[in-house]
Amino acid sequence: MPTFDIVSELNEHELTNAIDQANREVSTRFDFKGTNSKYILEKEIIKIMTESDFQLKQMRDVLNTKLTKRGIDLQHLDPKEPVIQLKSAIQEIKLKKGIEQEIAKKIVKFIKDSKLKVQGSIQGEQVRVSGKKRDDLQEAIAILRNGNFGLPIQFTNFRD
Repeated sequence: MPTFDIVSELNEHELTNAIDQANREVSTRFDFKGTNSKYILEKEIIKIMTESDFQLKQMRDVLNTKLTKRGIDLQHLDPKEPVIQLKSAIQEIKLKKGIEQEIAKKIVKFIKDSKLKVQGSIQGEQVRVSGKKRDDLQEAIAILRNGNFGLPIQFTNFRD
């Protein structure tokens, strides 16, 4: 029985490269001279540290540009409220990896509502879709690409 998996993965290597590039750009820009502004990647959180709210917004733009150029979807980012004090501004951005239970249920419901002859089942942080015909699965992929689930999805492990 043909199957495929729906996942939401983040390329860690490209992420670290994008953060390194953003750090390099911020360290060489004239408007950030002497501000000790930097990006720090800690497991599943990116910390942006600088001196003012305006510079924080500039750094977010730089980071978004570098991530986009590296092929990382910005829907993986979940920015928290910035903490702005006298001479420091810090913002944490949580990285979304995997498909959460609620979103997985939405995906399975979306598949059922499409009236295709395929079934979706939740398996941890991914959704497995199975059907009798390969054409039905390809049609399901086409429909799922148009769905908006609040995070980027990829299709892997297609088996006949």
